[in-house]
Amino acid sequence: MTRPFILLVVAKAPVPGLAKTRLCPPATPAEAAEIAAAALLDTLDAVCAVPGAEPVVAMTGDLGAAARPVEISMALRHVTTIPQRGYDFGARLANAHADAAEVHAGLPILQIGMDTPQVTPELLAAAAAPVRHGHDAVLGPAVDGGWWALGLAEPRHAQVLAGVPMSRDDTGERTLRALTACGLRPRPAGRLSDVDTMADARSVAAACPDGRFARAVAAVGGRVVA
Repeated sequence: MTRPFILLVVAKAPVPGLAKTRLCPPATPAEAAEIAAAALLDTLDAVCAVPGAEPVVAMTGDLGAAARPVEISMALRHVTTIPQRGYDFGARLANAHADAAEVHAGLPILQIGMDTPQVTPELLAAAAAPVRHGHDAVLGPAVDGGWWALGLAEPRHAQVLAGVPMSRDDTGERTLRALTACGLRPRPAGRLSDVDTMADARSVAAACPDGRFARAVAAVGGRVVA
């Protein structure tokens, strides 16, 4: 039987004015929050359909003030939800790995964010496969120089993330060096584009045209699709 694994999603409540602010303009703050909510919901659909995955969501922010709060709350009923903790994003990532490992002890982990709603169950299963079958690490590079997925056979190695500057165009390379420095040999997962700008959003929407995300992107400026 294939070894089960933790599928960890690091997420932020899509609150207008706080979520996806780089989409504004042309999106309004409310439209940007709708896009973020749609990205989270599409991501959770894919995550919950991966065979052998134990879904965990590390969440921060006020869901009561978020876009689509009822729909998100319903989706979160199908996963284990833990709070994010830490003084910066690198520390929150490291702690999310540690806390998820406390929930499901002894399992390898694949961590993603909510900025790649084009992921599919098949893509996620393929990204997790190396750490489910004896390899020590996986790193999925992002087009902008960051990374969209991190797989670890031993979640404790995520502590190296606390020393890596995040949200930079060299974050992926710095993360790779940090993992290598602690003796790991990360295998690459496929390169994906995450969603930072409206150009990114439109490109990603074209890759997953049938989801909530594509409909939310198309609605910006009044362009609504059925």
